[in-house]
Order: sequence, then structure tokens, then C-alpha cells
Amino acid sequence: MNETLRDCIVSITAFGSVFGILYVILMTRHRERMSLMERGLSTAEFFNQKSTLSATLRYGLLLIGIGVGILFGNFAQTHFDVPRQGAFLAMIFLFGGISLIISFLIERKLNK
Repeated sequence: MNETLRDCIVSITAFGSVFGILYVILMTRHRERMSLMERGLSTAEFFNQKSTLSATLRYGLLLIGIGVGILFGNFAQTHFDVPRQGAFLAMIFLFGGISLIISFLIERKLNK
């Protein structure tokens, strides 16, 4: 199989998968909200500003942790002769986990 054809198939499959997953998530959320509205229940909980802020904080810190993990993985690979895959993977998970713990501590402090 030609490499270009293989790359095109993988790209189309990846974009299709992402689109499919997002479609299912959004349609499920829409059906859930419509069901609550039909029963006459309040939909105010969907527009809770506090939960949106905490999710933004969590994802922001996670992305920062992943970026720092990539930097430290590169540093470990170049200066300590650690294998490339092991260095990047370990540092991304390490700093990603640390950032999630930090976001939990910040959220707990804000909720008090």
C-alpha cells in the first residue's frame, strides 16, 4: 500500500472518529435536556457558571502540565540519554497528573 494512501486513510478515519464521538456526546446532551424540559424540571443546573470555571481551570492546568512534561521529556532525553519514547511518555503523564492534583487543591480551596 502506498504511504500517501495509508496516511489519507488514517487521517480520514481519525477525523471521522472525532466527529462521530462529538456528535454522539452533543446529541445525548441535547436529548437529556429536552427530556428534563418535558418533565418540567429546571435546567438552571446546566448553566452553572461555577462548574464552567472549575472545568476551565482543570483543563487549562492539564494542558500546561502536558506542555511542561514535553519540555522535561526533551530535557531528559537530551541530557540523560533516556530513550525518547519513555522520556516523553513518562514526563507527560507525570506532569499531567501533578497538574490535575494542583487543580483539585485549588478547587477545594475555592469551595471553602
